Amino acid sequence: MAIKFIDLFCGIGGIRIGMERNGFECVMSSDINTECQKTYDENFHEMPQGDIREIKACSVPDHDILCAGFPCQPFSISGKQKGFEDTRGTLFFEICRILEEKKPPVVFLENVKHLIYHDKGKTLKTIINKLEDLGYLVGCKVLNGADFGVPQNRERIIIIASCSKKFDFEKVKTLPRGRLMEFLDCEGEFEYLNPEEYTLIENPKRQPGSGLMFAGYRNKSIRKVGVRPGTEHLSRVHKQPNRIYSVYGIHPTLPSQETSGRYFILTEDNRVRKLTLRECWRIMGFPDDYKKISASGEQYKQLGNSVCVPMIEAVAKEIYHQFFGGCEQ
Repeated sequence: MAIKFIDLFCGIGGIRIGMERNGFECVMSSDINTECQKTYDENFHEMPQGDIREIKACSVPDHDILCAGFPCQPFSISGKQKGFEDTRGTLFFEICRILEEKKPPVVFLENVKHLIYHDKGKTLKTIINKLEDLGYLVGCKVLNGADFGVPQNRERIIIIASCSKKFDFEKVKTLPRGRLMEFLDCEGEFEYLNPEEYTLIENPKRQPGSGLMFAGYRNKSIRKVGVRPGTEHLSRVHKQPNRIYSVYGIHPTLPSQETSGRYFILTEDNRVRKLTLRECWRIMGFPDDYKKISASGEQYKQLGNSVCVPMIEAVAKEIYHQFFGGCEQ
């Protein structure tokens, strides 16, 4: 009998891909974003239901695993960090509403790393306490997409709750870290910068821990009012869209706010160009045959809000092994 899951705040289906690769069957999906709904339908032949607040818990199909990449903006360091004061933050309690009604044996939640620090840890504690009040044993850990075969420093907190036992994160199998150069197209219509448009640093070093190799910055015009003399270049360096990274390292997190795709890389032949949209999809772990139907700006937003598919796949594999009698491989 198939092990069933529901895909809440499903976005473009990154969690679904990872779950289905482990044999799980999706019986319901939901997302309020119409562009995401269209992309999801194009790839999975299923139009997600809309606003979760309008879905009656009793109408949700029975399932074994509730999956939810619930909205991260209220907790993200890139956002305003209002947490549960933000209406999107309260959507976690919509998850709880469904859990109370359906009582699935396993819950699989994903969010930004900053959730662990938000409101001095009180927000995460509230989430864990609520799940425990519902009868679940809860475990959580920050995982990095870079440890699962994609060349992107993308740290996310994974929360696994179960009615039977705590999830053992130590059993989740990681992979050696790769380099961005291994994920790039060899040919295509690349957008190169002219040499006068950027400044490179000498001997860029691979940063321990993150694996990033900062290689230089674009020579963009900068705000000079209120900037101390001699520090003007720091404005260029510290603004993420101006930074250039070597393909011999990995790439920083792709954010949802960067809808112009200003991700610049220093190639093997010492030239600077933008990552292509196709390459961005690839370093998120989406297969090349995944169908992209939205405008480019919307695609960048979708990617920034999505998940590293191989990381989800690895966690889903252990969910199967630890909770549903899967044999060790």
